[in-house]
Amino acid sequence: MLNVTARRDGGMTKQISFSKYEQELRPEYWQMMNSAESTEDVKKFFVRTVLELFERVFEGGTLVDYEDVHLDLKRKEGFVLSKRLQGIPDFVSAWKKSDLRHIVKRMAQFAVKRHKHFEKHRDKTEAKMYPIPE
Repeated sequence: MLNVTARRDGGMTKQISFSKYEQELRPEYWQMMNSAESTEDVKKFFVRTVLELFERVFEGGTLVDYEDVHLDLKRKEGFVLSKRLQGIPDFVSAWKKSDLRHIVKRMAQFAVKRHKHFEKHRDKTEAKMYPIPE
């Protein structure tokens, strides 16, 4: 999907938009996050969905591995990408010339909130995962 926007100097800039894929993935992503039972589930669901997004964006052309994407609560963006992935020219081009970075950031922000919820309510989470037999 290609968006053309006007610049201040009257010229046009091209920006590729992948929001269609975000819209397609969002309902399942939310469902997975809402069904998560631990911080590990949150991390796994985030990475799985980002990989699915990249698969759609690159139509299978750029090989992205599970280890290339990580939820990272210490970073402002909420995620980190591997150096290997950041060294793939097609990926770097799409990352810089599209809304892909913003889509992943929104996904990460949702995952970070969910992760923090589990940390805040750790006792309830553990009781749910490891019930004491009566």
